[in-house]
Formats: sequence, structure tokens, C-alpha cells
Amino acid sequence: MTTAEAPIASGVDFHPAVGAWFRGRFEAPTDAQTAGWPRIASGRDTLISAPTGSGKTLAAFLAGIDGLVRKAEAGTLEDVTEIVYVTPLKALGNDIHRNLETPLEEIREVAADLGLEPPAIRTAVRSGDTTQSERQAMVRKPPHILITTPESLYLMITAERSRENLRRVRTVIVDEIHALARDRRGSHLALTLARLDQLVADSGGERPARIGLSATQRPIEEIARFLVGADRLDADGEPDCAIVDLGHQRDLDLAVELPPSDLEAVAPAEQWGEIYDRIAELIAEHRTTLVFVNTRRLSERVAHHLVERVGEEHVASHHGSLSKERRLRLEQRLKDGELRALVATASLELGIDIGSIDLVCQIGSPRSIATFLQRVGRSGHALGVRPKGRIFPGTRDELVESAALTRAVRAGRLDKIVQPVAPLDVLAQQVVAECAAREWSEDDLFALVRRAAPYRDLERKDYDEVLSMLGSGVGEGAGGSRPLLHRDRVEGTLRARRASRMVAIQNGGTIPELGDYRVIAEPDETVVGTVNEDWAVESMAGDVFLLGSTSWRIRRVENGTLRVEYARGAPPTIPFWLGEGPGRTIELSEEVGRLRREIAASLDDRESITNILIEEAGVDLSGAQQLIDYVRATRDGLGIVPTDTDVVFERFFDESGGMQLVVHAPFGSRINRAWGLALRKRFCVRFDFELQAAANDDGMILSLGPQHSFPLEESFAYVTSSNVEEAVRQSCFYIPLFPTRWRWNTTRALAVPRQRGGKKVQPYLQRMIADDLLAATFPEQVGCQENVTGPLEMPDHV
Repeated sequence: MTTAEAPIASGVDFHPAVGAWFRGRFEAPTDAQTAGWPRIASGRDTLISAPTGSGKTLAAFLAGIDGLVRKAEAGTLEDVTEIVYVTPLKALGNDIHRNLETPLEEIREVAADLGLEPPAIRTAVRSGDTTQSERQAMVRKPPHILITTPESLYLMITAERSRENLRRVRTVIVDEIHALARDRRGSHLALTLARLDQLVADSGGERPARIGLSATQRPIEEIARFLVGADRLDADGEPDCAIVDLGHQRDLDLAVELPPSDLEAVAPAEQWGEIYDRIAELIAEHRTTLVFVNTRRLSERVAHHLVERVGEEHVASHHGSLSKERRLRLEQRLKDGELRALVATASLELGIDIGSIDLVCQIGSPRSIATFLQRVGRSGHALGVRPKGRIFPGTRDELVESAALTRAVRAGRLDKIVQPVAPLDVLAQQVVAECAAREWSEDDLFALVRRAAPYRDLERKDYDEVLSMLGSGVGEGAGGSRPLLHRDRVEGTLRARRASRMVAIQNGGTIPELGDYRVIAEPDETVVGTVNEDWAVESMAGDVFLLGSTSWRIRRVENGTLRVEYARGAPPTIPFWLGEGPGRTIELSEEVGRLRREIAASLDDRESITNILIEEAGVDLSGAQQLIDYVRATRDGLGIVPTDTDVVFERFFDESGGMQLVVHAPFGSRINRAWGLALRKRFCVRFDFELQAAANDDGMILSLGPQHSFPLEESFAYVTSSNVEEAVRQSCFYIPLFPTRWRWNTTRALAVPRQRGGKKVQPYLQRMIADDLLAATFPEQVGCQENVTGPLEMPDHV
């Protein structure tokens, strides 16, 4: 082989060893690589949006590896970190680390064969699973390529010694960027990257180039803005970013699978049995199958029933409450072909390496178009292989949603990612962390913060109030929190108080504490996983439960720990975990409403709408007939079908004489819960009566007493655009979610500690501290409700 071969891709001239390695491993570059490499090599920020299995990761890494190889050949490769890869999942980071080691070793061998000096390029993983000795080794001799998570990158740029190793970073790769941009983890990462830019600039270096990778995202321009920051704009005010958009669509083999018996409002046990039987058949027909569910509890239940049909050695459950060791073991068994199927939650949604998957089954709707695409994309992962997915609705409403979901995917429609706008709790945490590293001018730090895209519209007033809180503490008296910053108002400077750096390090991140109990198997002290705290404290010695598709008998319940032993197949119960159940996205809700409307408009032409449903929605003849019959029955019962354009108010009296008001609105639970809270508050004011209310993706129900009388049409005007915000705010003060979210926010803002003195603060103590803090800052909210004579006034300091 000579060094004069044609370039692998137009506009890119790789080092001979890198080029020879690539030609020896691959026939040709993928479209993502061909389009991405020239832009990445030019030093531009680059966003690559392409289907799963399109070679995005190699597209991001190879140009950087090429630069390291050239430096090694020239003798200028120093012991500094130059490439930082950020992933939302620790397991994905471990996969990337393993998958980088082999190419780097092969490139060294190719270089030696070419008579060149073999490049010694080091990689390392820094995450919550990294041991103390491994962290110290990284500080002493930094890896050239660092693989990490958003939280660990934050810790490294905040801790004094590891911060120094990041001063020479030249490339940052953010994988699965869509999974970060939509929540506070993304806001936190955006500020961390802005801090990294400043650190490199302070050291005389150029801003690191940013590369974003994702399979599913919309609108892509907003994701590009999130990636590059608010200060990187072109002449037209658009993100200064090279966007490689190869589309999210692939040729997918999708179908909606129905049990032999017709679906009802609730699936009876017999129908669940039919679903399990069909999935077992599909598992037998394919080499490897992933079965996705929406909750950990359902994962355990489905796995238990499939074990009865397929065998314990062939099926297991996989979710975030299993120990890391058990998850890794299950993933490897699936990859090696020992397991035929895994029943998983979102724990296997992203690109963890689990080998070749032939089929993906989804039980119930995933409530999101993008999530469904992501999950089905786990099958046929190799380029050119057709992904195969089957969705199993359990009720008539799930059938409508599944049909709408399949139709949306085939039409190329996606969910829109909505980013949080300047979350102040995250800002407070990052301000303390950055001021712990160096003294700052208030104005300069404000400019730095606004370079992060989620904070581009941050108002100076809000920023100053956060500084005041950090400089004086939250609340007054015994229940307040201590100050974390010294604020010199004369000079306009900020510096951290003593121990503030340790507070920021020990209590950093945005993922809330849920208070789960660890499950430890005796006698070998193996950590099996976690269960919910409320479930654990209600359990007793001798109880048998299911975790990881295995029956465990409780030996004793300790503080934060459940001691168990193998129960040898005894009949188990299934534990529960709180905070589960995703709400349907707005875009999928619109698809559901549109499908209802189109079926309702075509009820008189049954043959035509049947053919359309079979062609577009992935259902068979039975499924199409059930959809039409359900919409017809809805129209006959209500007089009109609730759709994306029509909302139906229905009132009826139950057997006890109580009045029930149902609002049929297929807008998704996020909208319906807020609307239901506001409507409940308006009824409370109207009748001076505390009533019960509940909401789901397709509507809400309010329970009134038999003494309440009002014209039904009057309730249409109870909630309007002018009063909805105040009604929702007043309602939120009295729901159980309020103190929980208060604790989460104050924990993120470092006002409530997760750790103190190097020791974990137990969740029940966190709740007590948060309650005291709430009483100190908002005493009216925790006061006796009988003494409240009107709306609560939100304090301006909360």
C-alpha cells in the first residue's frame, strides 16, 4: 500500500496510517462520514443528524484521531486532553471506550507496517463509576481522548486539579444531543461548555470545536443553536454551524399487532395472555428481540410472563433500577446470543452496544414519535439493514394512538424538542462552581452565562436576584440556608466562600434524588438493584418480590437497604417505583386528534377509510374495523368525536348521585393536567368546595357533589387565556407535587445538601431540610389552609 492513494472522501486527506486502516475495515464511507468529515476537518462546529447505524460516531472521531496521529508522528503530542466526548449514558460511554481501543490499536499496527512511528494515543472514561485511583491516574497523566458524562465534565472543570487538564481541549463531541437538549441536564451542560470555552481562552487557546450527533431531532436549527451557543451566529443571525441533515427516515418494517379478541377499554388478563403468546412466537422466530415497555414495574411483569413461555435462560428484564453489574451482564449475554430477548425501559433506548437486534416489540404506546423511532432503530442497526418493529396496543385508546404513531412515522413527522428557558436553579449551581474556580466580575460572568443557548434571554434582574440569594442564603432564621458567595457590591466582583467548591462538587448535577433502597443479595453481598423507598418500608421479612426477572425473599429491611436471598422460584409480587409513566407529546397528540377527525369524517365511506388505515397506519383489516367502530361508537355516544379541533364537555351522575364532569380533549397529559388543575381551582372558587380531579392524555374528569348545579356551557368560560396562569399557579400550591419539586429545585440550587462532610444526606433528611426552607421563605404555603382567605401571593424571592 502506498501513501498516494485517492482520498477516502472529497475534501479530506487523512494520515496514511488512518486512511489505510479505514480502507482495510470498510468498503466505503457512509453518507454521514462523507458529508461530515470535510466540515469537521475545517474546524467548524458541526451537527450531524442521521439515522441510527449511519456511522455518525466514527464521523465525529476520525478527524480528531487523525490530528492526534499527526501530532504523534511530529513528536508534538503532549500529555493533555484534546478531545472530550460527552454522552448522556455511562454505559454508552463505556461502549465508546471499548470501541475506540480496537481501532487505535489497529492504527498503531498499520503505522508500524508502513514503517511509521506507532502513535500512542490514550483514552479513558470519567463517570460516576470511575474509581478514585483511576481518577487520580487521569490527573497525573491525562488521556488524549476523554469519554465522560455531563455531570462528570462539570465536576472536572470545577475541581482544582482536573480543571488544569482541560485547558488544552480542542474538540468537544456531544452524542445523543437530543436526549440532553430537552431538559435541565442540557441547560447544565450548556453552561459547563461555556465555562470550558472560557477556561481554554484564559489559557491562550482557541475555542474548542463542537460536534453534535443525533438520530432524531426537530427543529434542527434550534438543536444547532443549543450545540454552538448563543454567541456563535452567522450574518443572518442563524447558528454558525455546519448542519449535516441526512433525515431521520429509513425504510422501516412497522406493524400494529392485535390480539385475536377485540380490544376494550381495559385489557383483561386473558387478552394480556394473548399478547404474551404472540410476543413469545416472535421471539422464537427471531434470533434476538428487544421488548420495550414504559415502566420498570411493567418490565418486570412482562419478563415474568415471557419467562413462563420462553424459559428463564432466554428472557430477562432490563431497567435503570438494576445494578450496573447486572445490566452489563444482561447486555453481554444478549450480544453473545445467550439471551433471546430483553424486556427493557428507556435503559436500552440509546446507542448502547448490545449486538445485532432482529426485532423490536413495543408494548403500549411510547407516547412519543421520536422515542418510537429511537427504539425501533435499535433493530437492523447496521447500515442498509431494514429495522423491524411491532407495536402491541392493549386498549382501544392505545390502538388509536398506535395507529396515529405509525402513520406519523411513515409520513416523516417528528416531535419538536422544547428546551428549558434559563432555569435559575441550574444557574445558581454553576455560578457557585465557577466562582469557586476563580474570582469573577459580575458583568463578565453574566456575559459568560448568556453565551449558553438556554440562557441567551436571561434578564439581568433574574441574574442579580440569583447572586443576592447566593450571597445572603435562602430564607432567614433556623430554616434558612447559608450563603455560598462573597459579593462585593462596590467593586462588582464575586468569589466563593470557604468550602463552596466542595459544596458544588458534592451536590452538583440536575438528576433528582428519589430515595430508592438498595437491594443486596446475601450471602455474597451482590447489589441487585433498587426499589422505591415507600415500597421498601411497607415490606416485611419473608415477602417475595421480583427484580431482574428473579424472585427474591426479604431477610430484613435496614436504613436505605433491603437484604434479600434467592427465593428459588416462589410466587412473587412486583415492586413499584414512583415518578413513572411518560405523557404523550404534543405532536403525537395532534396526530391522534387528526386521525380521529379523519375517521369521523369518513364513517359513511367505510371501505375507503378502511383501505387508508391499512395502507397508512400499519393495521390489518381487524384493526381498521376496530378503529372505525370505536370512533363511530364515540360519535353515537357523545354526538361528536373529540379531535384536535373539537373538545367535548360531558356531564353525568354516578350511582351515588355525585356529578362527574368529563372534558374529552386529546391534547396530552401535560396540557390536560394543567387545564384540569385550573378548572378545578375555578370550580372551587365558584362553589366554595374542594373537589377531586384527574387527567390523562385524552381528557380530564372532575367530581362534584350532587348539590352543585350549573349550565354545562357555563364551564366553557371558567378557564380562559386571561386567568389560566394564575389559576394553575394557585392550584400547584396545594398538590403533593409542589413540595417535591421545591426540594428538587432547592437541591439543584445547592440550598438543600445531597452530601455533607463527604457523607450522603438521607432522602428523608433532605425532605425535612427542604420543608424547613419552604417554611422560612414561603410561610403562607405551609400554614393552615383553614386560615387562608384568598389567593396566596407568591413571594418575590421564590
